[in-house]
Amino acid sequence: MIEARRLHILRAVADHRTVTAAAAALYLTPSAVSQQLTALEQETGHKLVERGARGVRLTAAGEILLTHTNAVLAQLERAEAELAAYSTGEAGTVTLASFATGIGLVVGPALARLAHTAPGIRVRVQDAEGDASLPMLLDRRIDVAVAVEYRGAPGADDDRITRVPLYAEPFDAVLPVSHRLADADRVPLVPVAELAKDTWIGPYPGNPCHDVVVLACEHAGFSPQFEHLSDDFRAVVALASAGAGVALVPRSALVGMDLSEAVVRPIEGVAPTRKVFAAVRHGAETHPLIRPVIEALGEAAGS
Repeated sequence: MIEARRLHILRAVADHRTVTAAAAALYLTPSAVSQQLTALEQETGHKLVERGARGVRLTAAGEILLTHTNAVLAQLERAEAELAAYSTGEAGTVTLASFATGIGLVVGPALARLAHTAPGIRVRVQDAEGDASLPMLLDRRIDVAVAVEYRGAPGADDDRITRVPLYAEPFDAVLPVSHRLADADRVPLVPVAELAKDTWIGPYPGNPCHDVVVLACEHAGFSPQFEHLSDDFRAVVALASAGAGVALVPRSALVGMDLSEAVVRPIEGVAPTRKVFAAVRHGAETHPLIRPVIEALGEAAGS
C-alpha cells in the first residue's frame, strides 16, 4: 500500500530537483526525505529517483508514478473539501499569498467582502512575489496563491492546480522629466524601440515583471541594459525621477506614488501586460472555506 504522504514527498522532489530543497519546502530533514523515498521505492518495487551531481531526477517509473500522484492528491483535496462541507465548513482559516500590488488591488477588497459574506472565514495573508506563491501552494504552505504569468509558470493545463483569471493590466513607460520623449504633445505614446539606447531600471531577473519588460524589449528588437535593479516599484520610480534611467511599470503600481519628477506615458501599439490569476491545488476549488475566498477575489477584480 502506497502512503499518500510519500507521494507528497515525491512531488516535492520532482518540483525542487534536490532532496535538500524539497526537505526545506516540506519542513523535513534531508535524511527524512531520503528515507521516505526509499520506503516509497520499496512499496512500489521500482527505483523512482536517480541522484547525480546536479540534483535528483525521476526515473521512467518515477514519472509514471508522478502522473498518478497528481491525480491522487487532487482527489484527496476533493475528499477534504467534501468532508469540510459535511461538517458545515462555516468557520476556519485560509492562508493566501500575493504580491504587494495584488494585495492592495484585490486581496484587501476581497477580505472586506468576506467580512460581510463569510464572517467565519479568517484569511491569513503573506506577501510573496508573483512567482513565489505557486511553489508555496504546491508545497502546501498556503491554500490560495495570487500569482502572475511568467516564463516557466505552471500552465492552465497543469493538473496540479486550478487557476481563476483575475485581471490584466498594461505597463506604462516611466521617464525622467528631462527625457527626450517626455513631451506629451510631441510623443503621446512611447515606442519601446525608441528606448533601446537608454539606461534601464527594473526588477531583478526571476521576478515575473522582469520577464514582461525583457519580452517587450525583445519584441521591439533589442535587449534592455539594466543599470539599476529593484523589486520595489517605488524605488524604480524614484530612480527614474532622479534621471537614472527609464522603466516600464505596471499601471496599478503607480497609484499613489509621487510622480512630480517623472513622466508616465502609455506604450505605443500593444502594451506589455501583467496577467494575474488566483490558484488553488486541483481539487480544492470546491472546499467550503476556499471557494468563498476565490469568489471574493474574482468579485474584487471585476472578473
